[in-house]
Amino acid sequence: MNNTDDKQADRIFAEPVGQVSPFCFDETVAAVFPDMISRSVPGYSAILSMIGDISERYAQDNSTCYDLGCSLGAATLAMRNGIQAKNCRIRSIDNSSAMIKRCEEAIALDASTIPVEISCGDIQQLEIKKASIVVLNFTLQFIDPNDRQTILQTIYDGLLPGGILILSEKVHFDNTSHQALMTELYHNFKRVNGYSDLEIAQKRTALENVLRSDSIQTHQQRLQQCGFSSADLWFQCFTFCSFIAIK
Repeated sequence: MNNTDDKQADRIFAEPVGQVSPFCFDETVAAVFPDMISRSVPGYSAILSMIGDISERYAQDNSTCYDLGCSLGAATLAMRNGIQAKNCRIRSIDNSSAMIKRCEEAIALDASTIPVEISCGDIQQLEIKKASIVVLNFTLQFIDPNDRQTILQTIYDGLLPGGILILSEKVHFDNTSHQALMTELYHNFKRVNGYSDLEIAQKRTALENVLRSDSIQTHQQRLQQCGFSSADLWFQCFTFCSFIAIK
């Protein structure tokens, strides 16, 4: 994810523990995050590739592109290497200092000259201005559900006409049999990628009440309520989805 060669293997949940602590984006997670996310999120590389392609199409001259919850900067780099617009800059923000430190290192290694402002902070306190692209790549799911509509409305209000939001999320399904099938297929995906049943179970416990998913319908209803002219699903694999919403 950060385009470096020091990719460390994720073994955070490999050993049994008496009580699993809530998941957090600390230095331990930051150190193995490229391996963790590539083995845990089906289609992640495809989403990043398309963020670059979409940025080439939708970035506007004299605008700002935002990566909200940027972690190690993968979406930032995808945008940076896709943008063709003139006088365009990127603002990347995350509330994890460990992630931000490694993001800065990754951006420093990138050859693109598009300006990137990286900051450690709360995306809920950020003012969105003259935005042509905003990316929430598996970020909203970690925000209090009661605050999600407000964040999306702030993004919509700060977008230029024709601007877009790329929203990637883990979702759930109201149909219990379909949800069970998607969960089993996803767990098998993780097994194929080398995770043990213990690792799968312990990480699932760690994410309880930390990652709170919504349904596809809930996401689309929120986006429509904000005023987006369209809010469509463009990617899905199991319980992982990405939407494009256009102002």
